[in-house]
Amino acid sequence: MENSPKKIRLATIWLDGCSGCHMSILDMDEKLIEIAEYVDVVYSPYVDEKEFPPNVDLTIVEGALSSDHDIAMIKKIRENSKLILALGDCAITGNISAMKNLFGSDAVLQKGYFDLADINESKKYPSQIVPKLLDKVLPLHEVVKVDYFLPGCPVPADAIYEMLKALIEGREINIHKLTRFGK
Repeated sequence: MENSPKKIRLATIWLDGCSGCHMSILDMDEKLIEIAEYVDVVYSPYVDEKEFPPNVDLTIVEGALSSDHDIAMIKKIRENSKLILALGDCAITGNISAMKNLFGSDAVLQKGYFDLADINESKKYPSQIVPKLLDKVLPLHEVVKVDYFLPGCPVPADAIYEMLKALIEGREINIHKLTRFGK
C-alpha cells in the first residue's frame, strides 16, 4: 500500500449570507471527488458536527458578521484554523447583509417583527435563543485576520475549485482571472 499524503483538515461555515457560495461548492460536481482525495471535512453545514474542532488547516467562511454569535464563532474559527478563506462578497465586504447598515438594527427589527408581522402577540423583539444583532454588519477582516479572499456573488464553482487546488498544492493563484465582485 502506497503512503498517502496527509489530508487537509477542512471546515466550512456560513454566517450571515444566503448559502449561495456553499451551493457553488456543491456545483463543483465531479471535481468534488478529486478534492475529497486531499481533504477531510471536519466541520460544515454538510456534516453533522456540533462543535468547531481544533487544528483545522483551512476554514472556508461564507457570509458577513451580523450578530454576537457570528463574532464569537469567527473568533473561535481564527483560534482553531491555520488559514481562513473569505468566500464571496458577503464575507469580504458585507454585501447584501450590510444593507442593514443604512437603517440600523432597530429599524430592521421593527420592520421584521412588527410592521410586516401578521402575529406578534408579545409585542416584543425575540430575546431568547435568537442572537443579538450587532449595530453594524461587518466583513470578516474587520474582526479577524483573513488569509485569502475569493470574491463573487456567488463565487463560481470553477473559481472555488481552482482556489482549493492551489491551496492543496501550496502554490499561488491569480483569482482575478476566475472571478470578480458580483459575478
